[in-house]
Parts: sequence; structure tokens; C-alpha cells
Amino acid sequence: MRIPDRPIWIDGRLCRGEAAVLSLFDRGARDGEGLFETLRVYRGRPFQWERHLERLVVSAAELGFPVPPPPSTLLGAAEEVLASGGLLDAVIRVTVTRGIPGRRPGRCGCWVDAEPLGSRLWRGARSGSAAAIFSRRAFHPGSLGRHKTTSRLIYHLARDEGRAAGADEALLVTAEGAALEGTSSNLFVVIGGEVLTPPLSAGILPGITRALVLSACAELGIPARECALPREQVVGADEVFLTSSAQEVVPLSRVDGREIPERSVGVRLLEAYGGSVAATV
Repeated sequence: MRIPDRPIWIDGRLCRGEAAVLSLFDRGARDGEGLFETLRVYRGRPFQWERHLERLVVSAAELGFPVPPPPSTLLGAAEEVLASGGLLDAVIRVTVTRGIPGRRPGRCGCWVDAEPLGSRLWRGARSGSAAAIFSRRAFHPGSLGRHKTTSRLIYHLARDEGRAAGADEALLVTAEGAALEGTSSNLFVVIGGEVLTPPLSAGILPGITRALVLSACAELGIPARECALPREQVVGADEVFLTSSAQEVVPLSRVDGREIPERSVGVRLLEAYGGSVAATV
């Protein structure tokens, strides 16, 4: 398989293709000891940059990472990558690792890369017929679930389940049957006109788009609250939609093969989200 020839900023320098390498002694490469943020770029401008970087910095501090490069340095790196790749509508990823052990002072590894938006959008999100399944593997986020770590095996195995079933996303469910989130998205349902989403106390990722949607509900007068969502409640919901920075707000047409009857609330929140983007970028 040919290595992608796209620009990547690594530890202060821009490189491409085979030159984009990370030391095998870096704890991010050896043991998955890394953190990352993925965010969408509209017309060359990263959306909600400050909130994403704040989440990254807070997680790095809580988990004892070396201090990441300043947000201004990372923003400059993102702009350099976008310009070099000629990208206006894209998805950026910022990754930091715990670096190479034994270095004094401690220094994290860091890279910034970007992909064209079209390569990251779910097929169903583009066509308006997005579908999800429930992963067969019992999932428990543990104490690290609220951090966006690069240790993604359990998420990727579930994602592969979804792809094998022809779905856009796989929903993660505990052994007790509580639906939590998608492999790269937060979960919402609508029942009786009320928007429900699993609580952050369950250890799920505190999504940036999730927070914006809950704020939009308050502004639009749509009742919304956090609560546990048994798998059966998701399947029987009036609406189900997923949120992420890359995909925005995605109303689902099917969950585990069942047709979801409504999508009006999800569409309304997608429109509100688009208004927030337009007002910012």
C-alpha cells in the first residue's frame, strides 16, 4: 500500500510521505500513550479550536504528559499543513504523546495532519441515510474514557463491525445493556419530544459537538437531559442522532436494521449547528 503523500507537521517541521516518521522509542508509538483532537475546518478556518485545545491540554495535565506545545504553535502548524495541502474544507488531527522516556526535561511528541473533508464523511451522512449497529463486544470506558487517547483498539474493532455490516457507525454498549456512545461520536435519542443523551458520569467522551447541541436545545426550547439509555430504549426511540466534530449532527435512518421513524429534531439541531458555524467562520 502506497504511503499517502500529504503534508504532516512533526515536532516543528513539515514533512511528507515516507519522511513523516515517529521514533519507535516514543511511548505513543510503542504503547499508545497519546492524546489527540480531531476537528473540522471550514473555508480554511478550524472550528472550535480553543475548546478542542483546552480539552487536550487539560487531559495532558491530568494524565501527567509533558507540557504540549503552546496552542499558538499548534495553530500555526495547522495553518501550515492546510496551506501546504491546499485544503479549505478538511478535518485536522492534533496528536501529542508522552515522548521518549528518560529525556530531561520531559518533551512530548507532537504532530498535526489534515485530510480532505470528503475522505472523512460517512457515506450515510452524505446521502441522508446513515445507519448504526450495536457492537457485539461489551464495552466499559473505565477511567480513561473521558480522555481522547490514542489507545483505540476496542473502538476500531467495533468500527470494523459496523463497516462489515454496512453501517456508518457502531454503538458501544456495556455488559449490562446500557448504550454509551459511538466509536467516534456521541449518542442522542428523542422520545416524546425530549432529547436524551448518556451522562458524562458514565465515562463517555465529553464531546465538543455534544455540548454545542445541548446548548442549542436550551436556546431552541427543546427539552433535553442526560440519563442512562438502555439498548432497548435506543432501538424504540422516535429519533436517534449522532454528533461529532467531523460529521456534525447526523440523524440515523436505521439502528440495528430497525427503521427510525422521525428525524425532525435532529434536522433542526443540524441547522442550528450550521448557524453556529456560519457565525464563527
